[in-house]
Order: sequence, then structure tokens, then C-alpha cells
Amino acid sequence: MFSKCHFFVLKIKRNFFAIVFLLFTMCLLLFSKNNLPAIKNGLTLWATSVVPSLFPFFVATELLLHTTLIPFLGRILNKIMKPLFNISGCGAFGFIMGLISGYPVGAKIASEFRTKNICSKAECERLLSFTNNSGPLFIIGTVGISMFGNTLIGLLLLITHILASICVGIIFRFWKKDESQNDSLNYVAQKSNSEQVKVSNLGKILSESITSSINTILMIGGFIVIFSSVISIFNNSGIFNILSIFLNPVLKLFNIDNSFCIPILTGFLEITNGIKQIASIPIKSISINIILTAFFLGFGGISVFLQVFSITSKTDLSIKPYIYGKILQGILASIFTFIAIQIFPFFNLDL
Repeated sequence: MFSKCHFFVLKIKRNFFAIVFLLFTMCLLLFSKNNLPAIKNGLTLWATSVVPSLFPFFVATELLLHTTLIPFLGRILNKIMKPLFNISGCGAFGFIMGLISGYPVGAKIASEFRTKNICSKAECERLLSFTNNSGPLFIIGTVGISMFGNTLIGLLLLITHILASICVGIIFRFWKKDESQNDSLNYVAQKSNSEQVKVSNLGKILSESITSSINTILMIGGFIVIFSSVISIFNNSGIFNILSIFLNPVLKLFNIDNSFCIPILTGFLEITNGIKQIASIPIKSISINIILTAFFLGFGGISVFLQVFSITSKTDLSIKPYIYGKILQGILASIFTFIAIQIFPFFNLDL
């Protein structure tokens, strides 16, 4: 009897993904009536928000990798980046672009740095932990103005998001510290690995940059559509309601209303839909909505995690520092937001 059960468990493990994908296909058919609007909303979100805000940054990043900007930043910012983050000055490019653009630009740059031998493996993994962030256009425009209807909230969330990112970078300066000296690579010596842009090859490099950016933006669109379907299935099948039963006691410990259960579960899967639901919950203590939003802006959600994993899987970089870094950044961002609301009265919008 025991051997039969053991064999059955092993068989499930061996065919786990086949079972999951089969169930997903069946659910797409069973809940097709509700899935179609969700997929359309996901495509609309991608076409109207993600493509306009991210695609130009993808192209710009690809083009800048073929210029002398990165070694220039490496020379002038090495004295800042090395003591703070234990990363060569070239890493400032990934940090800056990750802050001003949005997910998953930071991860893409870290992977490109590793592919082109701009930074060592340990340095690129440190970059992964804190440079893949939500952009100011999303935080202030989409979250602050569109979802909360308040620019001040967007500004608060952006400040705490950046502070949390910097703190994570400082903490992760000790990641694989002993490997840095042995594995370090000088970009100036290695820059021949990346073709420098000239008038003669401008068309070629621009074309390659656009093609690479299109592949990335299509990949992001695919994740948004798939996770829109998954969220719709979880809602309509009652899975979220079942999970809410287990989450509710945890929320009670933090004095959070149980109406946040499903939005929080949604946020763990996909950041935009989750934050939209959190922002729309009408309670007098709106500071709870803001603090939870700060956490998910830092954490990013499973959808972003899989986007990053699909990018880093083409390199030898470990995904672990990214996972640990995003969990820590979400926690720190929510703590900083809570402190700011308590200290500065103009950030406290509770009724």
C-alpha cells in the first residue's frame, strides 16, 4: 500500500506541470465567458500603458549600451557605487535606468551587463536585487493620479520606493562579497565585446535595438494576458475565496479589514490589477491602502518575477538575490510609508 502511494506521489511530481497546464486549459474553456473580458482588459492595459511607457526606454537602453556613456559613468561614479553597493561605477547606469523606466528594465540591464562582461557575476546579481523597480510614470501617473486621485500619494510612494531600493542595495553589497575580487572585470578593457555605434553602423544597431525591444515588450504583453486570465479564473472558481479564509487571520493581526483579502492575493499575482483593487476599497483609514500599495510596488508580484526569470535564464545569474531583494524592498517601502504618514501630517489622508 505504501509503495503504491509513494509511486503515485512520484508520478504527480513528474507530471506536475503537465497537470497544471491541463487544468489551466480546461479552466480557460469552463470560464471563457468571464475570461474573454479579462483578456481584453489585459491587452488594453498592455497597449495603452505598458507599450508607450516602456518600449522607448527599452530602445534607448539598447542604444546606450553601444555608446561610451557606461564607461564614463563608471569613471565618475565609481567612488559612490563601490562604497555604497560594492558595484563598479558602471552599475550606476542600471540603477538610474531602472528607477526612471520601470519593470523589467533593471533586470534586462543587469543581464546585458553580464552577457557583455561589463560587470562580474556577483556585481550583476547585486544589481538584480535593487535596480528592477517601478517607474515614476507608473507610480505618480497611474497609481497616484489615476487610481488614488491624488498626486501627493504618488509622490510619497515614489520617495519611499526609491529609499527602499537604495537600502536593499546597501544591504546586498555583502552578497557574495568574497567573489567580487576574483570575478571582477574591467569594462574599459572589455568594451570591444559591445559594438560601438558609428554613422556607418547606426542603421544596423538601431534595427537590432528595436528588434530586441519588441521581443521584450511582446514577452511582457504575454505575461499580462496570461495573468489576467489566471486572476479571472481564480475569482470565478472561488479559489480566491478559499485562500481568503487562510489570509483573514493574518490581516486581523495587523488590524486590516478582510475586504483587502482578494486584492492582496491579486497583487501577489499581478501588481497592476492588485493595486487597482486595493486603491478602490472605500475605507476611512486610507493609509492602509497606501501602505499596502507601497509593499506591492516594491515586491512587484509573481508576474514580474517570471518576466525577470525569463530574462536572467539566458545568463548564469542566480534569481535568488532578486527574490530576496524584492521581498525586502516591499517590506521596507511599506515601513517607510507608515513612518512618513505618522511624521508628516500632510501625508495622512485618513478621514
